[in-house]
Amino acid sequence: MLPVEYRAKGSAYTGASFSIGNRLRRALWGLVAWFLFAPSPRFCHSWRAFLLRCFGAKIGVGVHIYPKARIWAPWNLRCGNHVGIGDGAEIYNPRSIDISDWATISQGAFLCGASHDYRSNEFPLIAAPIVIERKAWVAANAFVHMGVTIGEGCVIGAASVVTSSMPAWSVCAGNPCRVIKEHYERI
Repeated sequence: MLPVEYRAKGSAYTGASFSIGNRLRRALWGLVAWFLFAPSPRFCHSWRAFLLRCFGAKIGVGVHIYPKARIWAPWNLRCGNHVGIGDGAEIYNPRSIDISDWATISQGAFLCGASHDYRSNEFPLIAAPIVIERKAWVAANAFVHMGVTIGEGCVIGAASVVTSSMPAWSVCAGNPCRVIKEHYERI
């Protein structure tokens, strides 16, 4: 069982999982993302970083977040230095998602920080943080589940489904994702 940092109160069938304040912030961010973030030219990484910081994201230097990346809640995003997040990557972060220095999230990757508790009749939202450690690479169209840590230098293969934490300096792939081999940091 994954550690759950957040469990919504009440039923997912009859009520909202988030406060009105949270929903209003997301609506405002949605407008900014639609009109200012997504249509910005590809090379305007500083502009997109600025917009994310305005909504509470912690963004390091040299970060390249491309215009078609989708970020659900900027205030729950922390990126180190020289992070890359490709077009079509989706960051669903009702709770924190931390992406460390030199990490890459490729196009179409989905970092999914929440799910629902199917064992409960109320079907409540549950959420837990995701951590992508330094120099890790989540390749195209990979899915990373809530509560997962991708270790330093770990490579997650394209279209992999990661439901448990993956070790540092390893190449991992598949559904479910598993270690294929070890590798070592380049000098």
